[in-house]
Amino acid sequence: MIHDLRQAVRIPSVRPRAVDLSHPARSPLGNSVVNCVVYVDGVRQVGDCPAQEAIERVRKTGHGFVWIGLHEPTQDEFSGMGELFGLHPLAMEDAVDAHQRPKLERYDDTLFTVLKTVTYVEHDQLTATSEVVDTGEVMVFTGPDFVITVRHGGHGSLGPLRESIESMPGHLAKGPSAVLHAIADHVVDDYLAVTAAVQNDIDAVESDVFSDHRGGADAGRIYQLKRELLQLKHAVVPLDRPLQLLAEQSTQLVDADIRKYFRDVADHLARANEHITACDELLNSILQANIAQVTMSQNEDMRKISAWVAIIAVPTMVCGVYGMNFDYMPELRWTYGYPLVLAVMAGACFLMHRGFRRNGWL
Repeated sequence: MIHDLRQAVRIPSVRPRAVDLSHPARSPLGNSVVNCVVYVDGVRQVGDCPAQEAIERVRKTGHGFVWIGLHEPTQDEFSGMGELFGLHPLAMEDAVDAHQRPKLERYDDTLFTVLKTVTYVEHDQLTATSEVVDTGEVMVFTGPDFVITVRHGGHGSLGPLRESIESMPGHLAKGPSAVLHAIADHVVDDYLAVTAAVQNDIDAVESDVFSDHRGGADAGRIYQLKRELLQLKHAVVPLDRPLQLLAEQSTQLVDADIRKYFRDVADHLARANEHITACDELLNSILQANIAQVTMSQNEDMRKISAWVAIIAVPTMVCGVYGMNFDYMPELRWTYGYPLVLAVMAGACFLMHRGFRRNGWL
């Protein structure tokens, strides 16, 4: 695995150097910065400050850490941040370019974690083109005295999470790894919530499939749910290995007490994964049931068509026989021959129709 190779080779980190803040393109603080906060002993320090001033204050005192939040930074905006904190170019490239797989990588004294965020898209009625699950990304750089979060997507704001974790200074005092745990726990809880919401859509489709009226759930709606469920699966399944490493691997970047909390997050992730697998299997069963119902409906239509063809074949045969224009045919010159033939055709058709109705063909 790439992670194992990097662990073995120990990719060197880029040594931080002074950043020229006078040039706007080189400044770590751009339009993408949501906030920059210093925490000491788990308590938020009053007022925000520039990133360089914040990290200098922390490293001068040797206490606390800096938490910087960014939203969809550009390459120019993030380059100054990378130089200031000594981030590896490969990790910086992944942080700017979205569409990464969930992963955990270590670059000397920095952990780089990628998590997929998900949200449930509300809709009045599920159609073959309805968007059910929307995904985004959160990249987390965790160092000895800093946390940098890079968020991509229109959802998954970390503002409420920041307020929540600030209410637990004892937990936050354990350092940057406490922030990483809080973010991972928040993301995994969203997995469980979205999976439960998708389950409701699956239940609605299942009810339509087995309803009495025809034209209930079509295959397009079921396939759309399977596509959205696959998108959710791509966010959940790859995160299992990173959480196991955070929970089991001993490293100075993750507090020993925080590793216990990561085990709980890994357990919640396993529950979400099991739920997604169960939903996928249920959708397969619903799709098979829908196909079976369509086949049965087609067979029923074919029986009806065949029954009417058989009924119409009787007068067609009789009329074909008497339309051959022979001079000598039975009852051809008889006065009551015509009404008799009509009566025979009508009686035969009536008996055949009654027989087909009795057998459920009509």
